[in-house]
Parts: sequence; structure tokens; C-alpha cells
Amino acid sequence: MIDKGTEHWIDLSLVDGLGPAGYRSLLSAFGLPEEVLTASRNQLDRVVGLSIAESIKRNDRQAAVESTLAWLESSNHHLLTLADSAYPQALLEISDPPPVIYVRGSPEWLSRPALAIVGSRNSTGQGRENAEQFARILSQAELTIVSGLALGIDTAAHRGGLEGSGSTIAIVGTGADRVYPRANERLADEIASRGALISEFPLGTPPVAGNFPRRNRLISGISRGVLVVEAAVSSGSLITARLAADQGREVLAIPGSIHSPLSRGCHALIKQGAKLVESAQDVLDEIRVDLRIPQADAGVPTPNLSGSNDAVLQYIGYDPCSIDTISDRSRLTPAAVSAILLRLELEGAVASLPGGLYQRIR
Repeated sequence: MIDKGTEHWIDLSLVDGLGPAGYRSLLSAFGLPEEVLTASRNQLDRVVGLSIAESIKRNDRQAAVESTLAWLESSNHHLLTLADSAYPQALLEISDPPPVIYVRGSPEWLSRPALAIVGSRNSTGQGRENAEQFARILSQAELTIVSGLALGIDTAAHRGGLEGSGSTIAIVGTGADRVYPRANERLADEIASRGALISEFPLGTPPVAGNFPRRNRLISGISRGVLVVEAAVSSGSLITARLAADQGREVLAIPGSIHSPLSRGCHALIKQGAKLVESAQDVLDEIRVDLRIPQADAGVPTPNLSGSNDAVLQYIGYDPCSIDTISDRSRLTPAAVSAILLRLELEGAVASLPGGLYQRIR
């Protein structure tokens, strides 16, 4: 049975125009949400202004409150408030914690040591492979992997996190009952059953563009550090990295080819003082958690490659390399690689260079 206090927390969170800062100001002025909801319009006006005061007093949110209470009847659905002992301590340390958090899955994951892994939606095969392998190894070391459920690097990070005992947390920019992008619905269900999917937004909130940068403070805030795998200089992942630095979290980045536009954001972070990461142990050393990488995974993650033309093109990267190098990366025979390179060269995707080298053409 959900208590009346929880209902009041939900009711106040549904007030149109009242953000986290305004919500906390009301709590500071009046106490618990019940006292806020029973305060007079004039009293509320002095704290949050007349427009929001009138929204609070309109009390036209009952249908949405009842819908939320019905959602919470599921054993896998939870609501955490600033007054709950289970509310993650890491989020209490940031300047703008959400007053309520909707959780699909187990709230216990929110209080475990965590690392955010983020990067480009339009990632390369190598970038996705790095994200998944680093996430898997660090999850096996019992570090929870946090990301934003987007395509590309986020998806790979979640998949890797699910492979280890540390599991994964998805922090979404929609309501906890919505999945965006739709392509990740099955992944979201896996995360909810074996980790946690969380949102600060009311149920039913659609994928509004402005909500995704806003949730980035929670991705960095709940984590010990943020590892950027691939990012262009204009990537939203750099917003998360900046928020992490502002929150006192560690910022880490994996370097890449100087020819790749998806490495430039990572290189910019490293120039600004981010930790250059070459192995999973580098991550643990930087975020200072007493965990150990399983010995079998102590080295640099190695890619799991396919033999398609596109995969070979991805693993050429942006630097000149030889047939033998491509063969080692792809685990294809040199003869098979040579045949694929010939097709790619005829398509204008690669160029042959002196010395038996090949380079991807941007």
C-alpha cells in the first residue's frame, strides 16, 4: 500500500513549470510536500511566484497522480524521493538533485560504485567495440555502468554492463514508462530486469529535445567518473564531461586516430586534463575504487570482428595500415582481406598507398 506522503510527492512533482530548484525551494520554505500543497496562494507566491503558485492551487493533477500510483503497484516499479533513505547519496552531492526519481528495476543499483560510459550516437564499429568491452570488464569488476540508452556508444556500454556482475543503469530523457529510441525497447527491458532504468520526468513524458541535456547531470552525478569513448567536438557527450568536472567527478577519455572526427572531442578533453585511458585498470586507478580487474581481462580489450566489407572498412580506421594489420584485426586471411580491399578500392572507399598500405578515404 502506497502511503499518502508518496502521493503528495508525486502531486507536487506534476505541477506545470515547477522544476527541481523550485521544488526544493518549496521544501525549504514549508517542509514536506503536504505542507506545500496546503499553503495559501500568497505564501506560495513569495517563494515561487504567482504563476506557479496558481498552478499548485489549481489541483488539476489527480488523474495523473492516480495513473502514477497504478504504475507503482508493479513490484519492479519504484519512486524515490529526497526524503527516502534509499535515495542515492551521490545525487545528494550535486547542486541540482531531482526531488523524485522513477525507477524501473532495483533501486539498490543506484547506490553502488558506478562509472558513466558515453559517446557518439554515430559511432564507429571500433568505438562500439571499445565501449562494450570496457563496460564488460569493469562490470565484471563489480562497477556499475551508467549511460543514457541512446544508440551507438550508450547502447554498447549497456550491453557490456549487463555481461558482468556490476550490471548497468540507464538514465533516460523520457518518462520511465517510455523508451527512446524505439530500437532499444528490448534492451530497456533487459536493463529493467537485471539493473535499473531511471528518470526524473513524470510518466508519459515524450522524447523532448531539451530533456536529454538536462538528464546528463544525473549520468555524471551518480557516477564516480565519466569515460568518453568517441565524441566529435560538438558532441553532447562533452556536455556530460563538463558537468562531471563541475561536480568533482573524474573525466576520462579514450584516444583515437588523429584522422577521425570522432576522436577530436576525446583529444580535446585529454588536452584539457582528462585522464588518457588505455586499459580498464586505468579507469579504476583514476576513480580510486578498491576493485580489481579479473586477470584474464587485464589487458587492452580486443575487438570481436566480422568479415563484412563494412566491418573491414571500419577496422582500417583512419590511419594507413597494411594487409597484415587488417588481417590481424579482422581475423581474416590475408587473401580474404586483399579481395575485400580490392572491392572497397573500386568503390572509392579506400586508397592504396606506397609500401603496400591502405587508407580509408573520408
